Amino acid sequence: MAKPAKSFVCSACGSVFPKWAGRCEACGAWNTLEEQAAIPALPGGLKTTGNARGKKIEFVGLSGITPPPPRVPTTIAEFDRVLGGGLVPASVVLVGGDPGIGKSTLLLQAGAALGCAGSQVIYISGEESVDQIRMRAARLGLSSAPMHLAATTQLGDILASLAQFPDAALVVIDSIQTMWTESVDSAPGSVTQVRAAAFELIRAAKSQGFALMLVGHVTKEGNLAGPRVLEHMVDVVLHFEGDRGHQFRILRGVKNRFGATDEIGVFEMTGGGLAQVLNPSALFLAERRGNVSGSAVFAGLEGSRPVLVEIQVLLAPNPGGSPRRSVIGWDSGRLSMLLAVLESRCGLKLAMNDVYLNVAGGLRVTEPAADMAVAAALISAASDVPTDPSMVFFGEIGLSGELRQVAQAELRLKEAAKLGFAQAAAPKRVAGGAGRIAIPSSLKLLEIGHLTDLVGIATSGVKRAAPKTKNKEQE
Repeated sequence: MAKPAKSFVCSACGSVFPKWAGRCEACGAWNTLEEQAAIPALPGGLKTTGNARGKKIEFVGLSGITPPPPRVPTTIAEFDRVLGGGLVPASVVLVGGDPGIGKSTLLLQAGAALGCAGSQVIYISGEESVDQIRMRAARLGLSSAPMHLAATTQLGDILASLAQFPDAALVVIDSIQTMWTESVDSAPGSVTQVRAAAFELIRAAKSQGFALMLVGHVTKEGNLAGPRVLEHMVDVVLHFEGDRGHQFRILRGVKNRFGATDEIGVFEMTGGGLAQVLNPSALFLAERRGNVSGSAVFAGLEGSRPVLVEIQVLLAPNPGGSPRRSVIGWDSGRLSMLLAVLESRCGLKLAMNDVYLNVAGGLRVTEPAADMAVAAALISAASDVPTDPSMVFFGEIGLSGELRQVAQAELRLKEAAKLGFAQAAAPKRVAGGAGRIAIPSSLKLLEIGHLTDLVGIATSGVKRAAPKTKNKEQE
């Protein structure tokens, strides 16, 4: 009898190769190829006659009205916001994040809230014992919540047990990398086991109608571990982000078949668990000081939510010829581009300075609309003149120094006016022509066409007075 053929699958991108190699030729990742047994082909191929003949597929047109899917609110507003309004029955949600960031805490709180609302919730852990889950629940004040707990990693036992709960509304699996089945000859956590376990659980969720939440591990680069096909199999992919040094946690929607992507929910890690932050802009700006140079407020947009954050820049002279660029919460490549544009278009000499950029509060900004706020902070740090503390900035900067319009300007202006800001610097034509918007009456809009105009606006504040030094006679 011939030995079964073996193949090697990349855990980063899912590409299949006939032999092992140190580097994946598809995605370029190193040491990601894992061995798996190839699926044997059916003898004689796929039959199309007799009893094995398939049924004809019924085709329909594009016209027609389909009602929106029903929603089951978790009563956690920030969580429901990212999901698109609540859990959809028979949907599959994959939640990933760094170890200790609060994934299990968030799902335990969501499950307890659903249980207290009258839904049947099942929580299965492959990493913790039942006693450990009970200890966390006691610490969070959730011991009285009606939930069904279990600790196992055997997929067959889980599927057999789920059949006993036909009315289950939510099933939590923590985590998918710990699940294994005897039908697959591979170690738990391998590409083959994760893919097989996820497929069986998803099939059970679709057939029984319960919402399934899978906890996923991440790699050291921050990507979800396991085969890339896992993200394609599920309906919703959520990333739980945050810095251990900050109390804020960001739940970001990366994929959502039932709602908007790139939506965020903001939480604060407290001694009693994760608390919702309903007004993140006010919290991100709570400790801001308006009389410090190198600071500017960015009116950003995360999904459909406007968020105001502080951009901080520090310049330090470095005559050694190898300046450092340290960035936290933004794209380092875009910072290098802005520095080059400021030098070539505005004449600022920044090449011999170390540049340190930080987005206060631990939030990661990805949209190009932050260009103007970063440029204003750089100009303020270079001139040692604070920006106007009552002004916000947003706009994209091109290589020629022109300011480009960004989406949802009206939402950004309304959020700035709500928090008491009096001025907003934005690209030209944002309030006229085809892109006419409503400007709040309490807000003055400054339209900027080129980066050189921003230099005068960003340095319109009052320069800080130098500290007085006492001479020997005064002492």
